[in-house]
Amino acid sequence: MINKAGCGSGAACPARRGPVEAVATPARGGETFMKWPAIGYLRVSSLQELWEAQRTHGTAAQILAGGQTLLATLAFRLAQPGVLLDITRIPELRGIALSDGLLRIGALTRHAELGRDPLIARHAPLIAAAVPYIAHPAIRNRGTIGGSLAYADPAAELPACAVALDATLHLLSAQGERRVKAESFFTGLFSTALAQGEIIAAVEVPLGSPAQRSTILEVARRSGDYAMAGIAAVLELDAAGRVASPRLTFFGVGSGPVLARRANAALAGRVLDEAAIAAAAEALEGDLDPPGDLHGPPELKRHLARVLLRRALAQFLPAREKAA
Repeated sequence: MINKAGCGSGAACPARRGPVEAVATPARGGETFMKWPAIGYLRVSSLQELWEAQRTHGTAAQILAGGQTLLATLAFRLAQPGVLLDITRIPELRGIALSDGLLRIGALTRHAELGRDPLIARHAPLIAAAVPYIAHPAIRNRGTIGGSLAYADPAAELPACAVALDATLHLLSAQGERRVKAESFFTGLFSTALAQGEIIAAVEVPLGSPAQRSTILEVARRSGDYAMAGIAAVLELDAAGRVASPRLTFFGVGSGPVLARRANAALAGRVLDEAAIAAAAEALEGDLDPPGDLHGPPELKRHLARVLLRRALAQFLPAREKAA
């Protein structure tokens, strides 16, 4: 969960107290028959052990949690850390609970756990709805929410959900703790506000009111692929159908999650109807500056974002809600 470290899978070392160390050894003759670089392994079971390991190994250390990004970067030699610090046994990074009007999601919570936890389903249904879009079951069984947020892939679902829900990230380091709003946490392409040695400890989501509505939609070439474009939408509707606190957040169309401020302003205070949706879609043009990529040019991304905005908001129209 350190910036760009991704997440990792736990290694197959026997359970025991205290740090567990291992290192890849060369084959006979000095050759190493594997794609990964030679690398050390250290499993820590407390935050204090983690801080001590970081002091010992410095910038050569890289965090290992769920491994679903990290393992690929190691295989392609895009990352060559000196040692992996396995944090999967640290209890402070686990658990889903209600506390002081917030839903606290431990950073080591796996994607599959997000999809089946009753507190998530009740208080953050947007996150539960995002889980089926995340890759494939094998990935969801290992990947963690903290790893996804730390890696900050611009096409990933969970960073956009965190911004749409106005979540706060609880960060820890040997120097202390701090909290950063999700919309300020993502600073650029695969870049975050995490400082060297910091980890994500938890995601804190404000509890929504009964008037809150949310949905997530995306367009991908195949199920499990990264999104060509996506939207995570959160807003409140009063009894008259008037919109409050809209947070339409797009992914796959920029260098990170894009909070569509102009589109949100076009919706706020209006009764949600076809005219309001059209106004938000028109205002969205000023929110997005998507790069072209292998899926197509920027205008394709803009078109997909407008289509997704209309589809998402149409789910909240009164007639649709009564039919549901």
